[in-house]
Amino acid sequence: MCRNFIFHRHLMKIKEIVSALERFAPLPLQDGWDNAGLQVGLTEAEVTGALLCLDVTEAVVDEAVALGYNLIVSHHPLIFGGLKSITGRNYVERCVLKAIRHGIAICSHHTNMDNATGGVNYKIAEKLGLERVRILAPKEEALLKLVTFVPTAQADEVRQALFDAGCGCIGGYDSCSYNMAGEGTFRAGEGCNPFCGNVGELHREAEVRIETVLPAYLKGKVVRALLEAHPYEEPAYDLYPLKNQWQQAGAGVIGELSDDMATGKFLQLVKETFQAECVKTNRFNGQSVRTVALCGGSGAFLLPQAIGQGADVFLTGEIKYHDYFGHEDDLLMVEIGHYESEQYTMEIFQKIIKEASPTLPVRLTNVDTNPVRCC
Repeated sequence: MCRNFIFHRHLMKIKEIVSALERFAPLPLQDGWDNAGLQVGLTEAEVTGALLCLDVTEAVVDEAVALGYNLIVSHHPLIFGGLKSITGRNYVERCVLKAIRHGIAICSHHTNMDNATGGVNYKIAEKLGLERVRILAPKEEALLKLVTFVPTAQADEVRQALFDAGCGCIGGYDSCSYNMAGEGTFRAGEGCNPFCGNVGELHREAEVRIETVLPAYLKGKVVRALLEAHPYEEPAYDLYPLKNQWQQAGAGVIGELSDDMATGKFLQLVKETFQAECVKTNRFNGQSVRTVALCGGSGAFLLPQAIGQGADVFLTGEIKYHDYFGHEDDLLMVEIGHYESEQYTMEIFQKIIKEASPTLPVRLTNVDTNPVRCC
Protein backbone atom coordinates (compact mmCIF):
# COMPACT_ATOMS: atom_id res chain seq x y z
CA MET A 1 0.00 0.00 0.00
CA CYS A 2 1.33 3.42 -0.94
CA ARG A 3 1.10 6.36 1.42
CA ASN A 4 1.55 9.98 0.55
CA PHE A 5 3.35 11.99 3.18
CA ILE A 6 3.26 15.78 3.29
CA PHE A 7 6.18 17.36 5.12
CA HIS A 8 5.66 20.84 6.51
CA ARG A 9 8.81 22.92 6.84
CA HIS A 10 8.81 25.01 9.98
CA LEU A 11 8.54 28.62 8.85
CA MET A 12 10.56 30.84 11.15
CA LYS A 13 9.64 34.36 12.03
CA ILE A 14 12.02 37.24 11.58
CA LYS A 15 12.18 37.66 15.34
CA GLU A 16 13.55 34.12 15.73
CA ILE A 17 16.48 34.92 13.44
CA VAL A 18 17.05 38.21 15.25
CA SER A 19 17.04 36.33 18.58
CA ALA A 20 19.60 33.80 17.31
CA LEU A 21 21.96 36.62 16.35
CA GLU A 22 21.47 38.34 19.71
CA ARG A 23 22.16 35.12 21.62
CA PHE A 24 25.54 34.94 19.90
CA ALA A 25 26.33 38.63 20.42
CA PRO A 26 24.00 40.08 23.10
CA LEU A 27 23.09 43.72 22.57
CA PRO A 28 24.38 44.76 26.04
CA LEU A 29 27.90 44.02 24.74
CA GLN A 30 27.75 47.02 22.42
CA ASP A 31 29.63 50.21 23.25
CA GLY A 32 27.62 53.07 24.70
CA TRP A 33 27.74 55.20 21.54
CA ASP A 34 26.53 52.40 19.26
CA ASN A 35 23.04 51.61 17.93
CA ALA A 36 23.04 47.86 17.28
CA GLY A 37 19.84 45.84 17.05
CA LEU A 38 16.64 46.14 15.05
CA GLN A 39 16.82 49.21 12.81
CA VAL A 40 13.71 49.02 10.66
CA GLY A 41 10.62 46.86 10.34
CA LEU A 42 8.38 44.40 12.15
CA THR A 43 9.59 40.99 13.25
CA GLU A 44 6.39 38.94 13.58
CA ALA A 45 6.35 38.16 9.85
CA GLU A 46 7.69 34.85 8.57
CA VAL A 47 11.19 35.31 7.19
CA THR A 48 11.50 34.66 3.46
CA GLY A 49 15.26 35.01 3.25
CA ALA A 50 18.19 36.90 4.77
CA LEU A 51 20.57 39.14 2.84
CA LEU A 52 23.87 39.78 4.64
CA CYS A 53 26.03 42.87 4.24
CA LEU A 54 28.57 45.10 5.93
CA ASP A 55 26.68 48.31 5.12
CA VAL A 56 23.07 48.94 4.12
CA THR A 57 22.81 50.96 0.92
CA GLU A 58 19.98 51.55 -1.52
CA ALA A 59 21.52 48.96 -3.86
CA VAL A 60 21.49 46.39 -1.05
CA VAL A 61 17.80 47.05 -0.32
CA ASP A 62 17.08 46.75 -4.05
CA GLU A 63 18.91 43.41 -4.06
CA ALA A 64 16.75 42.14 -1.18
CA VAL A 65 13.61 43.23 -3.01
CA ALA A 66 14.71 41.45 -6.20
CA LEU A 67 15.45 38.26 -4.24
CA GLY A 68 12.16 38.39 -2.36
CA TYR A 69 13.97 38.47 1.00
CA ASN A 70 12.40 40.38 3.88
CA LEU A 71 15.40 40.53 6.23
CA ILE A 72 18.70 42.37 5.86
CA VAL A 73 21.44 41.78 8.43
CA SER A 74 24.28 44.30 8.46
CA HIS A 75 27.36 44.90 10.56
CA HIS A 76 27.27 48.70 10.49
CA PRO A 77 23.98 50.17 11.70
CA LEU A 78 21.97 52.00 9.07
CA ILE A 79 20.76 54.43 11.74
CA PHE A 80 23.31 55.81 14.20
CA GLY A 81 21.54 58.96 15.38
CA GLY A 82 17.89 59.79 15.71
CA LEU A 83 15.94 60.64 12.55
CA LYS A 84 13.91 63.84 12.97
CA SER A 85 12.25 63.36 9.60
CA ILE A 86 12.14 60.72 6.87
CA THR A 87 11.82 62.58 3.58
CA GLY A 88 14.35 60.79 1.40
CA ARG A 89 16.91 63.60 1.53
CA ASN A 90 19.84 61.21 2.09
CA TYR A 91 20.62 57.54 1.50
CA VAL A 92 19.74 56.55 5.08
CA GLU A 93 16.24 57.99 4.83
CA ARG A 94 15.76 56.52 1.36
CA CYS A 95 16.80 53.07 2.61
CA VAL A 96 14.35 53.32 5.50
CA LEU A 97 11.51 54.37 3.20
CA LYS A 98 12.24 51.62 0.67
CA ALA A 99 12.58 48.93 3.35
CA ILE A 100 9.27 49.88 4.95
CA ARG A 101 7.55 50.06 1.56
CA HIS A 102 8.63 46.49 0.76
CA GLY A 103 8.14 45.02 4.25
CA ILE A 104 11.85 44.45 4.83
CA ALA A 105 13.29 44.34 8.34
CA ILE A 106 16.86 45.54 8.91
CA CYS A 107 18.92 44.54 11.94
CA SER A 108 22.54 45.39 12.66
CA HIS A 109 25.15 43.83 14.92
CA HIS A 110 28.08 46.14 15.34
CA THR A 111 30.22 46.57 18.46
CA ASN A 112 28.30 43.80 20.19
CA MET A 113 29.64 41.49 17.45
CA ASP A 114 33.08 43.11 17.81
CA ASN A 115 33.15 42.47 21.57
CA ALA A 116 31.75 38.92 21.54
CA THR A 117 33.87 35.80 21.77
CA GLY A 118 33.88 34.26 18.30
CA GLY A 119 32.90 37.59 16.75
CA VAL A 120 34.50 39.91 14.20
CA ASN A 121 38.02 39.91 15.60
CA TYR A 122 38.08 36.15 16.08
CA LYS A 123 37.09 35.78 12.42
CA ILE A 124 40.00 38.01 11.36
CA ALA A 125 42.34 35.93 13.51
CA GLU A 126 40.96 32.75 11.95
CA LYS A 127 41.65 34.09 8.45
CA LEU A 128 45.26 34.79 9.44
CA GLY A 129 45.68 31.35 11.01
CA LEU A 130 46.40 32.67 14.51
CA GLU A 131 46.62 30.29 17.47
CA ARG A 132 45.89 30.78 21.20
CA VAL A 133 43.54 33.66 20.42
CA ARG A 134 42.25 35.66 23.39
CA ILE A 135 40.66 39.04 24.08
CA LEU A 136 43.13 41.94 23.89
CA ALA A 137 41.22 44.39 26.12
CA PRO A 138 38.65 42.52 28.26
CA LYS A 139 35.63 44.44 29.50
CA GLU A 140 36.02 45.99 32.95
CA GLU A 141 33.51 45.85 35.81
CA ALA A 142 31.01 43.87 33.74
CA LEU A 143 30.59 40.97 36.19
CA LEU A 144 28.55 40.36 39.34
CA LYS A 145 28.81 37.75 42.06
CA LEU A 146 25.58 36.16 43.26
CA VAL A 147 25.32 34.64 46.72
CA THR A 148 22.22 32.77 47.87
CA PHE A 149 21.24 30.30 50.57
CA VAL A 150 19.28 27.15 49.71
CA PRO A 151 18.03 24.14 51.70
CA THR A 152 20.50 21.29 51.18
CA ALA A 153 17.96 19.02 49.48
CA GLN A 154 17.11 21.67 46.84
CA ALA A 155 20.63 23.05 46.26
CA ASP A 156 21.34 21.05 43.09
CA GLU A 157 18.08 22.14 41.47
CA VAL A 158 18.61 25.84 42.26
CA ARG A 159 22.27 25.71 41.22
CA GLN A 160 21.33 24.20 37.85
CA ALA A 161 18.68 26.86 37.31
CA LEU A 162 21.33 29.53 37.86
CA PHE A 163 23.70 27.85 35.41
CA ASP A 164 20.91 27.58 32.83
CA ALA A 165 20.27 31.32 33.21
CA GLY A 166 23.90 32.15 32.38
CA CYS A 167 25.78 31.96 35.69
CA GLY A 168 29.04 30.18 36.35
CA CYS A 169 31.08 30.77 33.18
CA ILE A 170 34.79 31.48 33.74
CA GLY A 171 37.03 31.25 30.69
CA GLY A 172 36.49 27.90 29.02
CA TYR A 173 34.71 26.51 32.07
CA ASP A 174 31.02 26.52 32.87
CA SER A 175 28.92 25.43 35.87
CA CYS A 176 31.40 27.17 38.21
CA SER A 177 30.28 27.77 41.80
CA TYR A 178 31.49 27.66 45.37
CA ASN A 179 29.33 25.88 47.94
CA MET A 180 29.50 25.87 51.72
CA ALA A 181 27.28 23.97 54.15
CA GLY A 182 25.80 25.86 57.06
CA GLU A 183 22.67 26.52 59.08
CA GLY A 184 20.04 29.15 58.47
CA THR A 185 17.52 30.46 60.97
CA PHE A 186 14.20 32.23 60.50
CA ARG A 187 10.81 32.76 62.08
CA ALA A 188 7.74 33.01 59.85
CA GLY A 189 5.28 35.74 60.81
CA GLU A 190 1.51 35.73 60.57
CA GLY A 191 0.26 35.44 57.00
CA CYS A 192 3.41 33.66 55.81
CA ASN A 193 3.41 30.29 54.08
CA PRO A 194 6.84 28.86 55.01
CA PHE A 195 8.39 26.05 52.95
CA CYS A 196 9.64 24.55 56.21
CA GLY A 197 9.06 25.34 59.86
CA ASN A 198 5.93 26.69 61.50
CA VAL A 199 4.49 30.18 61.76
CA GLY A 200 5.63 31.87 64.95
CA GLU A 201 8.39 29.33 65.72
CA LEU A 202 12.14 29.83 65.30
CA HIS A 203 13.31 27.32 62.69
CA ARG A 204 16.79 26.02 61.91
CA GLU A 205 17.46 24.62 58.44
CA ALA A 206 20.53 22.94 56.97
CA GLU A 207 21.44 25.13 53.98
CA VAL A 208 24.07 25.52 51.30
CA ARG A 209 25.61 28.91 50.56
CA ILE A 210 25.99 29.07 46.76
CA GLU A 211 28.34 31.61 45.18
CA THR A 212 28.60 32.06 41.43
CA VAL A 213 29.49 34.70 38.85
CA LEU A 214 27.41 36.23 36.06
CA PRO A 215 27.59 39.00 33.42
CA ALA A 216 25.89 42.10 34.81
CA TYR A 217 23.52 42.36 31.86
CA LEU A 218 21.99 38.99 32.84
CA LYS A 219 21.05 40.21 36.33
CA GLY A 220 17.29 40.36 35.65
CA LYS A 221 17.16 36.95 33.98
CA VAL A 222 19.22 35.32 36.74
CA VAL A 223 17.18 36.80 39.59
CA ARG A 224 13.96 35.63 37.93
CA ALA A 225 15.42 32.12 37.55
CA LEU A 226 16.52 32.12 41.20
CA LEU A 227 13.11 33.20 42.50
CA GLU A 228 11.34 30.65 40.33
CA ALA A 229 13.57 27.72 41.36
CA HIS A 230 14.10 28.59 45.04
CA PRO A 231 11.72 26.79 47.42
CA TYR A 232 11.57 29.58 50.01
CA GLU A 233 8.76 32.10 50.03
CA GLU A 234 11.32 34.90 50.55
CA PRO A 235 14.72 33.74 49.23
CA ALA A 236 17.75 35.62 50.51
CA TYR A 237 20.36 36.60 47.93
CA ASP A 238 23.12 39.17 47.48
CA LEU A 239 24.66 40.66 44.35
CA TYR A 240 28.18 42.12 44.49
CA PRO A 241 29.91 44.14 41.75
CA LEU A 242 33.29 42.67 40.79
CA LYS A 243 36.47 44.44 39.68
CA ASN A 244 37.55 41.40 37.68
CA GLN A 245 38.10 41.69 33.95
CA TRP A 246 35.58 39.74 31.87
CA GLN A 247 37.82 37.58 29.72
CA GLN A 248 34.97 36.42 27.47
CA ALA A 249 34.11 39.87 26.08
CA GLY A 250 36.01 42.93 25.02
CA ALA A 251 37.84 44.78 22.28
CA GLY A 252 40.38 43.28 19.91
CA VAL A 253 42.19 39.98 20.13
CA ILE A 254 45.78 38.78 20.33
CA GLY A 255 47.23 35.49 19.14
CA GLU A 256 50.29 33.85 17.60
CA LEU A 257 51.35 32.69 14.18
CA SER A 258 52.52 29.06 14.15
CA ASP A 259 56.11 30.22 13.44
CA ASP A 260 58.08 33.40 13.13
CA MET A 261 57.33 35.08 9.80
CA ALA A 262 59.36 37.66 7.90
CA THR A 263 57.59 41.02 7.84
CA GLY A 264 57.41 41.06 4.05
CA LYS A 265 55.84 37.61 3.94
CA PHE A 266 53.33 38.58 6.64
CA LEU A 267 52.29 41.70 4.74
CA GLN A 268 51.82 39.64 1.60
CA LEU A 269 49.63 37.22 3.59
CA VAL A 270 47.55 40.16 4.81
CA LYS A 271 47.11 41.64 1.33
CA GLU A 272 46.03 38.30 -0.14
CA THR A 273 43.77 37.34 2.76
CA PHE A 274 41.83 40.60 2.82
CA GLN A 275 42.09 41.49 -0.88
CA ALA A 276 43.62 44.79 0.19
CA GLU A 277 44.71 46.98 -2.70
CA CYS A 278 46.70 49.16 -0.32
CA VAL A 279 48.28 48.27 3.02
CA LYS A 280 49.81 51.06 5.12
CA THR A 281 52.54 50.40 7.68
CA ASN A 282 54.84 52.35 9.95
CA ARG A 283 58.62 52.34 9.72
CA PHE A 284 59.42 49.13 11.59
CA ASN A 285 62.94 48.14 12.62
CA GLY A 286 62.14 44.46 13.21
CA GLN A 287 62.74 41.67 10.71
CA SER A 288 60.11 39.10 11.70
CA VAL A 289 56.81 38.81 13.56
CA ARG A 290 54.89 36.16 15.47
CA THR A 291 52.51 37.65 18.07
CA VAL A 292 49.69 39.52 16.35
CA ALA A 293 47.21 41.90 17.98
CA LEU A 294 44.29 43.08 15.88
CA CYS A 295 40.97 44.88 15.85
CA GLY A 296 38.53 45.27 12.97
CA GLY A 297 37.42 48.74 11.92
CA SER A 298 38.82 51.78 13.73
CA GLY A 299 40.93 49.99 16.30
CA ALA A 300 43.86 52.36 16.85
CA PHE A 301 42.66 53.02 20.41
CA LEU A 302 44.02 49.56 21.28
CA LEU A 303 47.61 50.34 20.25
CA PRO A 304 48.78 50.81 23.89
CA GLN A 305 47.33 47.40 24.85
CA ALA A 306 49.02 45.74 21.87
CA ILE A 307 52.37 47.22 22.86
CA GLY A 308 51.81 46.43 26.54
CA GLN A 309 51.17 42.76 25.78
CA GLY A 310 54.28 42.39 23.63
CA ALA A 311 52.66 42.10 20.22
CA ASP A 312 54.99 42.16 17.20
CA VAL A 313 52.15 43.39 14.97
CA PHE A 314 49.08 45.54 15.44
CA LEU A 315 46.62 45.19 12.54
CA THR A 316 43.44 47.21 12.16
CA GLY A 317 41.23 48.91 9.60
CA GLU A 318 42.08 52.55 10.28
CA ILE A 319 44.98 54.36 11.98
CA LYS A 320 45.32 58.14 12.31
CA TYR A 321 48.39 59.86 10.87
CA HIS A 322 49.94 60.89 14.18
CA ASP A 323 49.43 57.44 15.71
CA TYR A 324 52.18 56.14 13.41
CA PHE A 325 54.93 58.18 15.03
CA GLY A 326 57.35 56.78 17.59
CA HIS A 327 56.69 53.03 17.35
CA GLU A 328 59.54 51.93 15.07
CA ASP A 329 61.05 49.79 17.81
CA ASP A 330 57.74 48.69 19.36
CA LEU A 331 55.84 46.80 16.69
CA LEU A 332 54.73 46.68 13.08
CA MET A 333 51.56 48.72 12.56
CA VAL A 334 49.36 47.55 9.68
CA GLU A 335 46.35 49.46 8.32
CA ILE A 336 44.32 47.50 5.77
CA GLY A 337 41.11 49.54 5.39
CA HIS A 338 37.89 49.56 7.40
CA TYR A 339 35.84 47.53 4.94
CA GLU A 340 38.65 45.07 4.25
CA SER A 341 39.12 44.33 7.95
CA GLU A 342 35.45 43.58 8.62
CA GLN A 343 34.23 42.04 5.37
CA TYR A 344 34.19 38.48 6.76
CA THR A 345 31.64 39.44 9.41
CA MET A 346 29.02 38.30 6.90
CA GLU A 347 30.35 34.74 7.25
CA ILE A 348 29.60 34.89 10.99
CA PHE A 349 26.03 35.98 10.30
CA GLN A 350 25.64 33.21 7.73
CA LYS A 351 26.79 30.51 10.14
CA ILE A 352 24.50 31.69 12.95
CA ILE A 353 21.44 31.91 10.71
CA LYS A 354 22.08 28.57 9.00
CA GLU A 355 22.37 26.85 12.37
CA ALA A 356 19.07 28.43 13.46
CA SER A 357 17.26 27.65 10.20
CA PRO A 358 19.16 25.30 7.82
CA THR A 359 16.59 25.61 5.01
CA LEU A 360 16.24 29.39 5.05
CA PRO A 361 17.63 31.12 1.93
CA VAL A 362 20.68 33.14 3.04
CA ARG A 363 22.94 35.11 0.74
CA LEU A 364 25.95 37.40 1.07
CA THR A 365 25.30 40.60 -0.85
CA ASN A 366 26.74 40.96 -4.33
CA VAL A 367 26.92 44.72 -3.82
CA ASP A 368 30.34 46.22 -3.11
CA THR A 369 29.48 48.67 -0.35
CA ASN A 370 33.07 49.83 0.27
CA PRO A 371 32.97 53.62 -0.23
CA VAL A 372 36.78 53.92 -0.38
CA ARG A 373 38.75 53.46 -3.61
CA CYS A 374 42.49 53.10 -4.18
CA CYS A 375 43.79 54.73 -7.38
